[in-house]
Amino acid sequence: MSTDSRSGRAPGAPASLDAAIGDVDWTVPPAGSTRSWFRAPSGELSVISLGAPERPRVVLVPGATGSKEDFALMLPLLADAGYFVQSFDLAGQYESHAAGADSAYTYELFIADLVAFLDAGAPAHLLGYSFAGTVAQLVAVRRPDLVLSLTLLTTPPGSGNVFASMKWLGPLAPIASPRRGAGLMIWGIVTNKNRVPPRRLEFVRSRFALTSRRSVDEIVGLMMAAPDLRSRVRGLPMPKLVVAGSHDLWPLAAHERYAREIGAEFRAYPTGHSPSETTPHQLTADLLDLYTRARD
Repeated sequence: MSTDSRSGRAPGAPASLDAAIGDVDWTVPPAGSTRSWFRAPSGELSVISLGAPERPRVVLVPGATGSKEDFALMLPLLADAGYFVQSFDLAGQYESHAAGADSAYTYELFIADLVAFLDAGAPAHLLGYSFAGTVAQLVAVRRPDLVLSLTLLTTPPGSGNVFASMKWLGPLAPIASPRRGAGLMIWGIVTNKNRVPPRRLEFVRSRFALTSRRSVDEIVGLMMAAPDLRSRVRGLPMPKLVVAGSHDLWPLAAHERYAREIGAEFRAYPTGHSPSETTPHQLTADLLDLYTRARD
């Protein structure tokens, strides 16, 4: 459960709901959600939305090798709480695989796409998952007017070659090229090193039929040269939250230290790199607390 217990929620309730999730069919979109396309600077991005557009906006951004479906369990929870929730596949990933195909996948490409998406609607509570957390920080620093709150979900907690501090890849980081690093990451996913249930494994494997391998290689290259954003993010006016699983790819202590360095609150759950999939009720409960503080 969350490391913070100041809320008035019944203790353990979100954790009990998470424990009962079971093996979900990730190909089935949340009831009432809509699918659309957004014309971003890099190309057409595949979008899912749920809730009334006039409500406060939440934007959830998946990372490399991921997709908007990674938030399928959270969208209904946030929409039921009164929010308009959106997510989209990053350029090169899954159903947005054609976006960026004619250019390099750079930080500027991902920043421009996210700024355009945010600028096309109301300012949003922004969550970036893993690599997208770095992009979200860059966007928040550049356009704080578009961001109501900032959440970093299992985002690499550092700068430079972030793989060097990863638990299992760390020793190989100095000698791994971006393509080799991407190959190791993909190998870990398709061989189920994350130990996900059968239907989740089937879905994540199927995404690679569309996802651009070059985009993954180049994103890994970006993660080998991550910018140091700590002082600039610390100075941002919006409330911030860092979230990690106790069995994440990076040590929990590194996530907690990064939260302190950027002036963010910190939450941890007994899971791995994907709390949006495995502990969505606990994560959503803490997001709703964050959004309340953003209004105060």
